[in-house]
Amino acid sequence: MELNKHQQDMLDGKYGEGPQLAMKVQVAIGESFNAKRMVPITRAHIALCNQDADRWFAEKMAGMGAKFRVPATVNPGFSLCYFKGDNRVSSEDYEKMQRTNDAYKALGAVLSYNCTPYIDTNVPNFGEVIAYSESSATPYANAVWGARSNREGANSALLAAITGYVPEYGLLFDENRYGDILVEVKATMDNDYKYHMLGMCGKKIGHGIPVFVGLPEHIGPEGLRNLGAQLNTSGSYDMYHIVGFTPEAPTLEAAFGGKEPKRKVTITDDDFEEILEDISLEGNREIDFVMFGCPHFTLKEIIHIANMVRDKKLKKEIYILASSHVKRMAIRMGLNDVLEEAGAHIVQDSCPDQDCWKFLEGKIGLTESPKCAYYPQRRGINFVIRDLDTCVNAAITGEVK
Repeated sequence: MELNKHQQDMLDGKYGEGPQLAMKVQVAIGESFNAKRMVPITRAHIALCNQDADRWFAEKMAGMGAKFRVPATVNPGFSLCYFKGDNRVSSEDYEKMQRTNDAYKALGAVLSYNCTPYIDTNVPNFGEVIAYSESSATPYANAVWGARSNREGANSALLAAITGYVPEYGLLFDENRYGDILVEVKATMDNDYKYHMLGMCGKKIGHGIPVFVGLPEHIGPEGLRNLGAQLNTSGSYDMYHIVGFTPEAPTLEAAFGGKEPKRKVTITDDDFEEILEDISLEGNREIDFVMFGCPHFTLKEIIHIANMVRDKKLKKEIYILASSHVKRMAIRMGLNDVLEEAGAHIVQDSCPDQDCWKFLEGKIGLTESPKCAYYPQRRGINFVIRDLDTCVNAAITGEVK
């Protein structure tokens, strides 16, 4: 790789041990992809996970004097504020989260603890070169906003925030951003839940960059969030195109760069039914709780749930995971009171893949998100998956059909 003077000085240790190690690893990453140079970034987002390796690496870099040149937003661990003094969370787990918080704070992170930065906390502009990790963030940033990011890991995004650079390869080049799979959607796409199911068709779609046709003319941020999140639950996708909707796909020809697709796939309602049978527990049963917010829920969804449960008393608790910004707005608007009175709780800055949920081990949950159902399984928490309204109604009655 050819480095400019600033990059070479960093690699030579003139800016300290932390930046030196960060640049050393990034150069190695770049060389593995045959990158010829490093290019500057304007934004970063780190998929903080609060697990041992993540915490160790953040503490190591902070201990070596590293600081973020590009202040990065971060994914949720679990909320120190919400779970403080909560006997459902062990003192050991609480201390680990505190250590994670302190390490990222020392590095200079923007402690947003939000897994949907592309909606409200770190929104890129068209053409910006950025370093985003988080499975739903990268496809959204590339596809919806037309920003440019490779699918960074948590550690490589952290290193990019320290150095301010990324190796130039992959989706940073025009020629690598064209689609190669034509996906005709013949399924009924009448709510945001259906985009979860469309994203779960990754096995049928196959590896590549899908170009979707047959979708509604307008798709809201919630549907787009769901699509990207589940594409990376069912497969490995850096971006996608929706013809006539996403900025780099005004036409079918533009989406494919003038080339023919490598293959064509048709998605129907039958595909959705088959996937649901495979990933969900059977219905017609009592549930123990309902969980939403993987990825984090928006204020629009909070409003919808609040309207459904207003003046009702839930038989089963609802946990709604959202950013602290969304919860603050819900409190200001009186929505949080409506939810709490019913038995629903907005849990800010938290993720379902965290030790704070150990108290739900062995219980049966209900969610609209396959990603939410996937992660807690290793903690002995299993889920039925249904659409949002069915989930809320099940919390009211105590059982799901």
